Parts: sequence; C-alpha cells; structure tokens
Amino acid sequence: MKLAIMGAAGRMGRTLVRIVHETDGCEVAGGLEQPGSEAIGTDMGALAGIGELGIAVGDDPLELFTRVDGIIDFTSPAASVHFATLTAQARIVHVIGTTGCSAEDEAKFAAAGRHARIVKAGNMSLGVNLLAAVVKKVAASLDEDFDIEVVEMHHRHKVDAPSGTALMLGQAAADGRGVDLDAKSVRSRDGQTDARKRGDIGFATLRGGSVVGEHSVLFAGEGEIVTLGHASGSRDIFARGAVKAALWGMDKKPGLYSMMDVLGLSDL
Repeated sequence: MKLAIMGAAGRMGRTLVRIVHETDGCEVAGGLEQPGSEAIGTDMGALAGIGELGIAVGDDPLELFTRVDGIIDFTSPAASVHFATLTAQARIVHVIGTTGCSAEDEAKFAAAGRHARIVKAGNMSLGVNLLAAVVKKVAASLDEDFDIEVVEMHHRHKVDAPSGTALMLGQAAADGRGVDLDAKSVRSRDGQTDARKRGDIGFATLRGGSVVGEHSVLFAGEGEIVTLGHASGSRDIFARGAVKAALWGMDKKPGLYSMMDVLGLSDL
C-alpha cells in the first residue's frame, strides 16, 4: 500500500515515516508540508532519521493524491477537512488522527466518507480503544450514584483541550449512560461552583513537560473510587495504530469508520 504522510516534518510525521517504512505491506510514497516550509524538498527518510528514501517532502496534495493508495493525517482541523475533500475525489483511504475538530468539521468528514474510506479517531492506540470499550461497559453498570471524571495530561506543546482522547473517553461514558455528552459535560471549575450536579461528566486538563499522553476515568461513589487508565510512553503506538487502520481500509467500502471498527470492538 502506497502511503503519504501529512505534516511529514513534524514529530508525529517523522514517527509515521519510520513506522510505515518498517511495516510489511506498505511503503512511504510521499509527504506534505505547508507551502513555504523549510522541509520542502528534503528527503523524508533523512528527516525521520532512517536514511535517505529518495522521496522528498512536497507541498502539492493534488499531484500526490493521484498516485497513492492512502494518506495518514495528524495535522490541523482545517487541513484535515481540506484533505478529506481531496481524498473523496481521489477515492483513497484517509486516516485522520487530528483532534480539536468541530461538529461542522465532523459533518464534512462524514460527507467525504461517501466516496473515500475515512478512518477517524481521537486516539489510534489499541490500549486506549480497549479502555473506551471498558469505560462504556462500566458506565452502563454503575448508576449516577457514581460521579464520572476524566483526567488527562499532555506535553506543553498540545494546543487543544480537553484532548481528543479525553473526549472519546467521555463520549464512551455518556454512551454507556445513554446521555448526551454535550448536555452533561463540565469542562472547567473556578470560584463558587456550587455542588456537583448528579450525572455530570467532568474533565480536568493538565499540561506540562514532554508527557505523550496519560488518561484516567474515575467513577467516584460513596466510600469507593473505580479508576480506569492508560499511559502512552511513545508516539509509536499511535503511528502503528494509524498504519493498521490504513491497511484495514484498503478493501473496505467508502464510509466513515473509527478505530473501534478497525479493532473489531464496535459491538462492545
């Protein structure tokens, strides 16, 4: 499978180049950076620290998408929406790990899924998706006597909050309870907040250092707390999940899929 990496010069982009190169059944076929980037024209293998591959970073998605089988995209909401329009035209696989997308963005991804095979998830790791499945089950089993809090920490450079993974876990809890996350979500507390409302799903966001990602979901009842969690030690887990998603999507019908579909967890 010929794969192109969006944001090829970034930290995640360089990790993806390395993982695609190491994975049987696929190859690095190109990559993009924003026009004007100093990385344009640079060998992608050299950027990733794996030796030259003879493939340079470009800035023209129209040309690139005509000669690849799929793209992996951990960029920005605006860029991902633009790429989705192009992948729909090219009818290729589009794996989206971008976070911070709006409801309008999500609607555009769904529309693109009528022609492209799009796999989108707030987190591409196997462990986190298993955690989300367990959170849904636990939320369905414990009633509103147990308060739900989602706690996440990431590196100082992360620009969206709560993280896409935290929102995914919050959505899993809301699905388990059969409630609307937007109606129950509490994103901040400051000053006189009054007592916690029964059934709320709270989010706490921490930022600092070089933390790749740590997430916990707490079910706090009277006299006991159930804590479910996951810690990411390397970006490799996200890259490997994204490559697995791309290979999975090769023979699928057009549609908007999630990692739950890729991992066979959608029925849990």
